[in-house]
Amino acid sequence: MELAKFVEVLDERGQLVKISRPVDPKYEVSTLMKMLDGRVLLFDHVKGFNMPIVANVCSTRDLVAIGLGASREQLIPRLTDAIDHPEKARTIEANGYQDIGSDLSQLPILTHYPKDGGPYISSGIVACNDKEYGVNLSYHRAQVLDKDLLVLRILERHFDSYIKRGLKEFAFCISSPVQVLVSAAISVDIGISEVDIANALEETPLVRVDGHLVPPSDIVIIAELTGELRDEGPFLDLTETFDIIRKQRIAKVKKIFMRKGGMYHALLPGGLEHKVLMGMPREPTIYREVAKVCDAKDVLVTPGGCSWLHGVVSIHKKNPDDGRKAIEAAFKGHKSMKHVFIVDDDINIHDPNEIEWAMATRFQADKNMITKKEKGSSLDPSSDMDTQMTCKVGFDLTTPEGGKKEFRRPDLPIKLNVDDYLPRDKRS
Repeated sequence: MELAKFVEVLDERGQLVKISRPVDPKYEVSTLMKMLDGRVLLFDHVKGFNMPIVANVCSTRDLVAIGLGASREQLIPRLTDAIDHPEKARTIEANGYQDIGSDLSQLPILTHYPKDGGPYISSGIVACNDKEYGVNLSYHRAQVLDKDLLVLRILERHFDSYIKRGLKEFAFCISSPVQVLVSAAISVDIGISEVDIANALEETPLVRVDGHLVPPSDIVIIAELTGELRDEGPFLDLTETFDIIRKQRIAKVKKIFMRKGGMYHALLPGGLEHKVLMGMPREPTIYREVAKVCDAKDVLVTPGGCSWLHGVVSIHKKNPDDGRKAIEAAFKGHKSMKHVFIVDDDINIHDPNEIEWAMATRFQADKNMITKKEKGSSLDPSSDMDTQMTCKVGFDLTTPEGGKKEFRRPDLPIKLNVDDYLPRDKRS
């Protein structure tokens, strides 16, 4: 659902925290976002600005589920189905957008930490179009250099490919619908539009703004790459460590369009929303690959692994080599993953203690571990920062074949309702 509607729904459910005290976009808002992480915040009195800030929007899976009109258990099946069956989005003409010039200082852009290179747009989604490949959506952090100048962190993926094919002008969208926030983080092959994936989750038309096709967003910045490079960073990344400074592409802001009553979506670097939006969309891609080689049950990209570098996959094991096959498939489904743990279907992958129990009782390092040296993630601070080479490890924690011990824990001896045994004030 669109962001304004999502905020309205959360307010009706009592899940919106409104902060009316005046707050500064430099350090103060980000500090409160961190202290209240996991709760959706609405700052309606931002010093120097008329526009409110909404924050921590997708900071839990339950919030994402509300935004997609699904239950938490339905998230991976819904996302998997949308990836497998994208629906072409219709195009509509822009309505209600106002051209407010090209001055970025009109937006309440946050400075998150004292060590940051400067103010950063951290929730911005680039919408770019290619005649052959169509519309692509992707997240890119953008450091403010001047009132109309940005330097963007651009990895060698689809936006980079579009640029190398001649693209110069693009749209930069802030405060997009929940289904767009999720789909823009999904990695699919070039030519598959993240807009069509969002549209499969919930009808999401493309809006024609100043000749650009964009998802319906409160703020649309039209910018043009200058061909120059400038230092970008430092910036606190997903791992909650500061990324290195790199030479990155500069973009000059040409126009800023804003919808009446629009909000500024602030995303906390290294916060729960950052982790959910980065990690959760990798779960269906891992699930799809594992399901090709064995009977997959569930996937979790773990918060303890920075919601990027570690994954756990539960399978219904039917063959002795299912665990090893699942390891290889999981790395194929998320190429940035560093460690993956494969467990049986009796293990709750959302409980780290159960995963550790499986490792303690079912794992032998000389038999059940796969290691490989290959390119990983630039987010891993222990990898080679120049080549991104890292050591990946897969742990098969599934029940070994044969043996004299029973590997599964027994169920409760009989079924009881524990509330029948407790005083009323102690019942669940």
